[in-house]
Amino acid sequence: MTETSVPSPVVVHRRPAVSDRLRWIFGALILLGLGYWLISAAVDEPERFAQVTVIGLSNGMIYALVALGYTLVYGIIELINFAHGDIFMLGTLQTQSIFADGSLQIPLLFFVISVPLGTAATVSSSGLEKTYAIAMALTVSVVFCLAINAAIERIGYKPLRGQPRLAPLITAIGFSFILQGIGLSWKGEGRIAIPQLIPDTVLIGEGGTLLDFGSFPYYTVRDLMVLLITAPVLIALTLLIQRSKPGKAMRATAQDRDAAAMMGISVDRTISFTFALGGAIAGAGGVVYALYVGTTYFQLGFRLGLIAFTSAVLGGIGNLSGAVLGGVLIGLVAAYNDGFGDARWTYTVIFTILILILVFRPSGLLGERTPEGQ
Repeated sequence: MTETSVPSPVVVHRRPAVSDRLRWIFGALILLGLGYWLISAAVDEPERFAQVTVIGLSNGMIYALVALGYTLVYGIIELINFAHGDIFMLGTLQTQSIFADGSLQIPLLFFVISVPLGTAATVSSSGLEKTYAIAMALTVSVVFCLAINAAIERIGYKPLRGQPRLAPLITAIGFSFILQGIGLSWKGEGRIAIPQLIPDTVLIGEGGTLLDFGSFPYYTVRDLMVLLITAPVLIALTLLIQRSKPGKAMRATAQDRDAAAMMGISVDRTISFTFALGGAIAGAGGVVYALYVGTTYFQLGFRLGLIAFTSAVLGGIGNLSGAVLGGVLIGLVAAYNDGFGDARWTYTVIFTILILILVFRPSGLLGERTPEGQ
């Protein structure tokens, strides 16, 4: 009796379509052009290039702080919380109140409850008074934005859980306009100056207090402040997500909500915790922005929130490291265009790069492919 051999499967190798080849060639040409432009700028004006890079890195870290709020919420319930940028805006307004008159102010649409916190610090104040003012601003802004984001989740998003995604998305847009209205009634429509407690003293550069390298690009106290506040927040958030019990519950809920509930994890509590954590990060970002930039206004959340959301998508929304990478890259791109190109085209350049990244890698730079995207 002879054995019948089973034919081996035929492997079909598909050749890439002509359109795919052209797309990759087009992307390679753009990258080469961008690289040539940056290298030329670095060679022609090395001091200015390095100085613009410092500015881009500082702005990028602020974008990363706000982007983390978007990516946290999306990673858990796949919701784009468009109100997040406006929560950040309210954090800057609260910081302005603390720095200007030393008071906690709680806006209630048409009137504001003011609670004194202490003497407001000024530029000429002592280091101890400035430290107290900054510490109070961080604490109050974090708690303030945490409470707002948690309340929005409980009032607007929780009742819509399980509904079609369009419902919570429209709700998020509605909350964004409500928060903008609160900011408008609270501080008015003009730009608001924030007392600059941290001087723009040069640490590294010409006349630097630490290192004097002549024409070396400037690194100021404000740039250092952004690093000293942002880096610990990012590290603490990473450790919380990876090693703490709430962080493990967040990761389990993000992977499989039903399985997490079967293992005894309170999904509702985990989602509320995620929103609260995102609000706290937005509050910290508001303080950093206020100290670094020195102005704010009621529509800041829409503009900067859009950039931060772009950063989260660019790095891979749902990925914490991707949000940080995307924020830094967007900050650098914006700084290079402002410094060596035309500032009027900054938004165009940012979103063009975003579109190109999504064309070649829809999940973002560090994002993973989701089942619905496969």
